[in-house]
Amino acid sequence: MDTDRTSELEADPDAGSGISCQHQEDATYLTLWGEVDAALREAASDAMTAVVSRPAQTPLVVDARDVTFLDSSGVAFILQLYMLGQETGAPVHLLEPSEAVTEVLEMIGMGGRIPVLREEQAAGA
Repeated sequence: MDTDRTSELEADPDAGSGISCQHQEDATYLTLWGEVDAALREAASDAMTAVVSRPAQTPLVVDARDVTFLDSSGVAFILQLYMLGQETGAPVHLLEPSEAVTEVLEMIGMGGRIPVLREEQAAGA
Protein backbone atom coordinates (compact mmCIF):
# COMPACT_ATOMS: atom_id res chain seq x y z
CA MET A 1 0.00 0.00 0.00
CA ASP A 2 1.26 3.48 -0.81
CA THR A 3 2.16 5.41 2.31
CA ASP A 4 1.48 8.84 0.84
CA ARG A 5 -1.55 8.31 -1.33
CA THR A 6 -4.22 10.96 -1.72
CA SER A 7 -7.62 10.60 -3.28
CA GLU A 8 -9.96 13.50 -3.86
CA LEU A 9 -13.56 12.48 -3.40
CA GLU A 10 -15.37 15.72 -4.15
CA ALA A 11 -19.07 15.67 -4.86
CA ASP A 12 -19.13 19.04 -6.62
CA PRO A 13 -16.00 21.19 -6.76
CA ASP A 14 -18.10 24.28 -7.54
CA ALA A 15 -20.20 23.74 -4.42
CA GLY A 16 -17.11 23.98 -2.23
CA SER A 17 -17.72 20.77 -0.34
CA GLY A 18 -16.03 17.40 -0.34
CA ILE A 19 -13.95 14.72 1.28
CA SER A 20 -10.32 13.83 0.69
CA CYS A 21 -8.41 10.85 2.01
CA GLN A 22 -4.65 10.62 2.44
CA HIS A 23 -2.82 7.55 3.70
CA GLN A 24 0.51 8.31 5.38
CA GLU A 25 2.84 6.14 7.44
CA ASP A 26 1.67 7.55 10.78
CA ALA A 27 -2.08 7.78 10.09
CA THR A 28 -4.88 8.06 7.58
CA TYR A 29 -6.13 11.63 7.21
CA LEU A 30 -9.66 12.42 6.08
CA THR A 31 -10.44 16.04 5.33
CA LEU A 32 -14.05 17.20 5.26
CA TRP A 33 -15.02 20.66 4.07
CA GLY A 34 -18.08 22.69 3.22
CA GLU A 35 -21.54 21.21 3.58
CA VAL A 36 -21.22 17.58 4.62
CA ASP A 37 -24.65 16.29 3.72
CA ALA A 38 -26.50 13.79 1.55
CA ALA A 39 -24.87 15.25 -1.59
CA LEU A 40 -21.58 13.75 -0.37
CA ARG A 41 -23.02 10.29 0.24
CA GLU A 42 -21.08 8.69 -2.64
CA ALA A 43 -17.86 10.47 -1.64
CA ALA A 44 -18.38 9.33 1.96
CA SER A 45 -18.85 5.75 0.77
CA ASP A 46 -15.64 5.95 -1.28
CA ALA A 47 -13.79 7.44 1.70
CA MET A 48 -15.05 4.68 3.99
CA THR A 49 -13.78 2.10 1.49
CA ALA A 50 -10.37 3.82 1.50
CA VAL A 51 -10.30 3.88 5.31
CA VAL A 52 -11.24 0.20 5.59
CA SER A 53 -8.41 -0.71 3.18
CA ARG A 54 -5.73 0.52 5.57
CA PRO A 55 -4.13 -1.69 8.24
CA ALA A 56 -6.65 -2.21 11.04
CA GLN A 57 -5.03 -0.24 13.85
CA THR A 58 -3.79 2.72 11.79
CA PRO A 59 -4.86 5.96 13.52
CA LEU A 60 -7.52 8.00 11.72
CA VAL A 61 -7.51 11.79 11.87
CA VAL A 62 -10.66 13.53 10.62
CA ASP A 63 -9.93 17.16 9.77
CA ALA A 64 -13.27 18.90 10.25
CA ARG A 65 -12.03 22.50 10.53
CA ASP A 66 -13.69 23.69 7.35
CA VAL A 67 -17.08 22.03 7.73
CA THR A 68 -19.78 24.70 7.48
CA PHE A 69 -22.83 22.45 7.75
CA LEU A 70 -23.43 18.88 8.91
CA ASP A 71 -26.72 17.04 8.36
CA SER A 72 -27.73 13.57 9.51
CA SER A 73 -25.77 11.96 6.64
CA GLY A 74 -22.61 13.77 7.73
CA VAL A 75 -23.18 12.85 11.37
CA ALA A 76 -23.73 9.22 10.37
CA PHE A 77 -20.44 9.25 8.43
CA ILE A 78 -18.47 10.61 11.39
CA LEU A 79 -20.12 8.13 13.75
CA GLN A 80 -19.37 5.24 11.37
CA LEU A 81 -15.70 6.26 11.39
CA TYR A 82 -15.77 6.40 15.19
CA MET A 83 -17.47 2.98 15.44
CA LEU A 84 -14.95 1.48 13.01
CA GLY A 85 -12.18 2.72 15.27
CA GLN A 86 -13.89 1.22 18.30
CA GLU A 87 -14.24 -2.14 16.54
CA THR A 88 -10.68 -2.30 15.21
CA GLY A 89 -8.84 -0.64 18.07
CA ALA A 90 -7.69 2.19 15.81
CA PRO A 91 -7.59 5.63 17.42
CA VAL A 92 -9.99 8.11 15.79
CA HIS A 93 -9.54 11.84 16.35
CA LEU A 94 -11.26 14.98 15.13
CA LEU A 95 -8.81 17.69 14.12
CA GLU A 96 -10.03 21.08 15.31
CA PRO A 97 -13.69 20.47 14.45
CA SER A 98 -15.67 23.52 13.40
CA GLU A 99 -18.49 24.89 15.51
CA ALA A 100 -20.95 23.31 13.06
CA VAL A 101 -19.54 19.88 13.91
CA THR A 102 -19.18 20.34 17.67
CA GLU A 103 -22.71 21.74 18.02
CA VAL A 104 -24.29 18.77 16.26
CA LEU A 105 -22.18 16.24 18.18
CA GLU A 106 -23.16 17.95 21.46
CA MET A 107 -26.82 17.92 20.41
CA ILE A 108 -26.81 14.14 19.88
CA GLY A 109 -24.90 13.40 23.08
CA MET A 110 -21.56 12.63 21.40
CA GLY A 111 -19.78 15.80 22.47
CA GLY A 112 -16.43 14.88 23.98
CA ARG A 113 -16.71 11.20 22.99
CA ILE A 114 -14.45 11.52 19.95
CA PRO A 115 -11.06 12.88 21.03
CA VAL A 116 -10.13 16.27 19.58
CA LEU A 117 -6.65 17.14 18.36
CA ARG A 118 -5.19 20.58 17.85
CA GLU A 119 -3.03 21.30 14.79
CA GLU A 120 0.25 20.87 16.67
CA GLN A 121 -0.87 17.45 17.99
CA ALA A 122 -1.95 16.06 14.62
CA ALA A 123 1.54 15.11 13.44
CA GLY A 124 1.93 12.71 16.36
CA ALA A 125 -1.49 11.11 16.07
